[in-house]
Amino acid sequence: MLVDFNTLPEESRVWIYQANRSFSEQEISEIGDKLNIFIENWTAHGSDLQSGFMIKYKRFIIIALNQKLQNATGCSIDASVHFIQQLEKDYNVDLMDKMNVSYKQGDYIAYKTLLDFKKMAKDKAVSKNTIVFNNMVINIAEFNENWEVPASESWHSRFLK
Repeated sequence: MLVDFNTLPEESRVWIYQANRSFSEQEISEIGDKLNIFIENWTAHGSDLQSGFMIKYKRFIIIALNQKLQNATGCSIDASVHFIQQLEKDYNVDLMDKMNVSYKQGDYIAYKTLLDFKKMAKDKAVSKNTIVFNNMVINIAEFNENWEVPASESWHSRFLK
């Protein structure tokens, strides 16, 4: 059951998929339509999953699930992963690689491999104040508080000296 992302409780589980490139306006529209259909039909053992999504910065797909009503199951999580994998194929984009880092450079969202980010930290090209995206957050409350944070307040801090 599709609901507005902003109406979901703070305890709702989130999954964040970061793209290795920005989406075009047309792609965002198409992906939004596909997400609407997927989420409207997303179930766990035949029960609707109350879920919502947002696309942020033309680069992140965030899906949230109200687990107070119904938890995701192995099958429903598999269905969402297959959906994201299909988006990867349809748009020739990488959404599943967790070994990459997105961060802000002014108004621009930069995307680097973890190795490149480590090198940039060593070379002082990024600092503890660089705003990074902590895609490891697990619920809407954490998403709101700890998704966009200075690198010093994220797992990224281990690379900064």
